[in-house]
Amino acid sequence: MPLWRVTIWDKRFNSVEKSKQPLVKNYPYLLAADLFALEKEGGDVFLLSTGERTGWTTEELAGENLREGEVVAIPWGKSRPVAEVIKYYNGKFVTADNRIATSADCNKLDNKYLFYWMQSQGRTIDSFYRGSGLKHPNMKDVLDLQIPLPPIEVQREIVRILDNFAELTAELTMELTMELTARKKQYEYYRDKLLQYVFGYVKVSLEDISENCDNQRKPVTSGNRESGEYPYYGASGIVDYVNDYIFDGDYLLVSEDGANLLARNTPIAFSISGKNWVNNHAHILKFKTYETRKFVEYYLNSIDLTTFISGGAQPKLNQKNLNKIPIPIPSQEKQKYIVAILDRFDTLCNDLTTGLPAEIEARQKQYEYYRDKLLTF
Repeated sequence: MPLWRVTIWDKRFNSVEKSKQPLVKNYPYLLAADLFALEKEGGDVFLLSTGERTGWTTEELAGENLREGEVVAIPWGKSRPVAEVIKYYNGKFVTADNRIATSADCNKLDNKYLFYWMQSQGRTIDSFYRGSGLKHPNMKDVLDLQIPLPPIEVQREIVRILDNFAELTAELTMELTMELTARKKQYEYYRDKLLQYVFGYVKVSLEDISENCDNQRKPVTSGNRESGEYPYYGASGIVDYVNDYIFDGDYLLVSEDGANLLARNTPIAFSISGKNWVNNHAHILKFKTYETRKFVEYYLNSIDLTTFISGGAQPKLNQKNLNKIPIPIPSQEKQKYIVAILDRFDTLCNDLTTGLPAEIEARQKQYEYYRDKLLTF
């Protein structure tokens, strides 16, 4: 059946013939900021957002925006794949600017089945979104999609199986994510313990033990923006691969992004090797020995650099402040000893941080595989 025959949507769409929408069900929409301004811990009214973040509020705070029903929602404007942000909800809710569908007859189309089927069609629905930046869907294409309608008992059995599978997948993902977080904390604990032994050493400024190569870095221009084999680095790691390079060798990159440094979402410093391009959002330092470069990398990633960040609206770690960072430098022999231990620990931790996300992704793909098998049998 075409989707328009078996669903009721939240508004009449200009691109859709009137005969295909004999009924609509309107909802009041809130901007994302206004929606989350209603958030209240302990509430029982769902905040039906257009993105990954969700929340709860109360009937009192929801006021005239309160609605109730069993719905499936896709965002009117999106920057993420539909399969990641499509939502099903049954109960009281307040909505942001979603396009909301519900079954025209629950004895012919189960709403949860509709949700799983639309989720499985995510890539197709993604192709219906148009525009630059925040994209919007062509709803004519969405409503013309052909949905398979087995008997309602079969639909409900498919929903039962997928509900169980989704719950097991969510539990496993949560457990693996907790394991990953625990391993990262364990690594940071032992790294910091080991580096405490060098705090008593005489400290030197970073500029005394490294060569600053910031004057060689530059953004990628239109002439070399095309895809290539050379890594293009920014403040948080590889940005892209381009067809030219500036640097060739072993260097240490240090983020200059103040927000990134304060949030500590990614390593502050990381080593790079070989031919690469670095833009002007990361400082680039060269050291005489591998041990000193890696020692400084581990040390910078273990300390708080808040006092070296300056600027208001866009705080940064500028070159002047970077050069002033005091580094406790033990002997080359001690550096080699510390770096050898941390390199081994870092390898073990990275194996886990590579393995666990891969396991999470594998479980998600397994879920999608069986979901799609069930919905195309």
